[in-house]
Amino acid sequence: MSLTTAQSRPFHAPTLVWCLLVAAVIWVLKSLNKDNYTVTVQYPIQFFYDRTAYVPTSPLPKTVTVSVTGNGWNLLRKTWLPFRSKPIIYRVESPLRTKAINTASLAASLTDHAKDVRINFISGDTLALNFDRLSVLEVPVVIDSAGIDLADRMVVASLINVSPRIIRFEGPARLLRGMPDTLKVAIPARRLSGNFDEELLLNIPRHPLIQASADRVMVSFEVAELLQPLPDPKAATKPLPTVKAASKK
Repeated sequence: MSLTTAQSRPFHAPTLVWCLLVAAVIWVLKSLNKDNYTVTVQYPIQFFYDRTAYVPTSPLPKTVTVSVTGNGWNLLRKTWLPFRSKPIIYRVESPLRTKAINTASLAASLTDHAKDVRINFISGDTLALNFDRLSVLEVPVVIDSAGIDLADRMVVASLINVSPRIIRFEGPARLLRGMPDTLKVAIPARRLSGNFDEELLLNIPRHPLIQASADRVMVSFEVAELLQPLPDPKAATKPLPTVKAASKK
């Protein structure tokens, strides 16, 4: 009598993984058909205000945190599609008097904007607003002529040309009130013996909310050699000193 040994079937791991994956997909699809899911999403927001008259002094929030309830499929679409491409519009009618986002008004706008979900509440963590009046200040540029370091017997022999002569600042009125009334520019050259023609960096206050029309100026002037001493201021007559033009630096 012969005995037959039953052979065990081989284990196929890929088949098991595929079955588990299919089961997981079926479960997810079935779950998404259910209602009354509640999720918290970051809803993009865009502010409208008179940008020619006002400026925000603190960064405006790009999103607001919203709790919404709805069907699984609707929440999936809201989370990945419209919430990324269709921001809610929030109008700031009186920026100087508005200190925070009106959550009731925003919730009503969100309800009209997303009719297939229910807006539960809006989180109040990033709702503060700060605006100031947008102002313009023009500040003249002044060259420190007394501080020009010249070589022996050399003098400035022309007008000192500056371009631009006026720097225009634009920003919040509160910040512009602290700006200097003039921008003093020092000539960095030492023992200067030739004509000067250079672009110089302005020492202006730096602030992300203040925009300057320029941060450099072109300065040029002629330098000449003094051929005879300057007249004594106590003398009766004051002959003009003789100078010889110097070569350009």
